Amino acid sequence: MSILELQHVEKIYGEKENQVHALRDVSLQVEEGEFAAIVGTSGSGKSTLLNLIGGLDNPTKGKVLVKSREIGSLSRKELTIFRRRNIGFVFQNYSLMPVLNVYDNVALPVTFDRGKHRNHKYIEELLRELGIWEKRKKYPNELSGGQQQRVAIARALVNKPHVLLCDEPTGNLDSATTIEVMGLLKASCRKYKQTILMVTHNEAIAQTCDRVIHIEDGRIVTGNRRFPAKGGDDVC
Repeated sequence: MSILELQHVEKIYGEKENQVHALRDVSLQVEEGEFAAIVGTSGSGKSTLLNLIGGLDNPTKGKVLVKSREIGSLSRKELTIFRRRNIGFVFQNYSLMPVLNVYDNVALPVTFDRGKHRNHKYIEELLRELGIWEKRKKYPNELSGGQQQRVAIARALVNKPHVLLCDEPTGNLDSATTIEVMGLLKASCRKYKQTILMVTHNEAIAQTCDRVIHIEDGRIVTGNRRFPAKGGDDVC
């Protein structure tokens, strides 16, 4: 079952002679529980694709559907709520709030969602699984890069999103921490039956995923599954 679908999507920035075609006629389907890597050279459209799927930007043409909902048809308020409840984000620069401790950073999306109460047991479970429960009262500037990325992953998972979008999540990490973070993402994919799309420049990391989607000059050039979608299990 496809949880994500792009139908003839184009994204153009600028006007007239300053136009830049970031994406050109992109059509794509991603299955529920699939862990897919998006790779390509700098400026090929990887991050633009992720931003459109996440509702952070709108396509110039075409449709983006998440869980069969065309996100471009949602009002700003509807999109904010839909995104918060269905899509998690992990960025290369962590994007943590410096004035909040680890626990409060992780709980932040739940705090924003007025329809939910903090599930302290689940937040503790997340932090313990990610090995940062003992750091829950620390602030971001007191943590290593790997620890900050773990906090960012926990925050992305706290609302139990169906889709997790990761933009170069290991870009600032050393090789040992990169392996740990990839293991955590795959474990999350399995445990919560999540769909993960990860932009990476690292071809070796990409080859460990269920599927590698190659983008060049705004077009998908290859995107076949190397394995059945298994949520990042041992075959990856």
